[in-house]
Amino acid sequence: MRSVTYSMSVSLDGYIVGPDGGFDWAVPDKDVFRFWIDEIRDVGVHLLGRRLYEAMLYWETAEQEQSLDDAELEWAALWKPLPKVVFSTTLSEVQGNARLASDGLVGEIERLRAEPGEGDIAIGGAVLAAEAAASGLIDEYRVVVYPVLVGGGIPFFPQHERQVDLELVESRTFDSGVVYLRYRVAR
Repeated sequence: MRSVTYSMSVSLDGYIVGPDGGFDWAVPDKDVFRFWIDEIRDVGVHLLGRRLYEAMLYWETAEQEQSLDDAELEWAALWKPLPKVVFSTTLSEVQGNARLASDGLVGEIERLRAEPGEGDIAIGGAVLAAEAAASGLIDEYRVVVYPVLVGGGIPFFPQHERQVDLELVESRTFDSGVVYLRYRVAR
């Protein structure tokens, strides 16, 4: 069965964006960007909320820019064909290899798990992750912790008032001080 993973950059105090909605503190250096490239290779489908979908639209046409380096071109080449499911109540259409969710999050995940296919079902966005976590659907939390305190914003971890036991599967510290932590949900 395909694993459901939730992976995003987070400040040390636990936020994916700061109080102003910005995440410029999470711009990856060369080594962290290479890590994200390697991680996306294991994704079979990416579930996104509207805000993250709109932020990632840049990569649908990024290869047309002359200023991209080889790593950015490689990311774009992996991201663009990746199947994406967008959860939105305000969008009526999406671009690229994306489709609007035709079911709720639980239904979409159950359907994707039942379909033949390779790769993880990746969740991007705290709102979607909170819903998936509340339903017990997240198999792994993958946290890329940046050495910064932003003081508020949107939290990485959902606040659903239940304990979830985790097992550390992998960790890595980058020269920049960024730390990657991969936890599997203990079932």
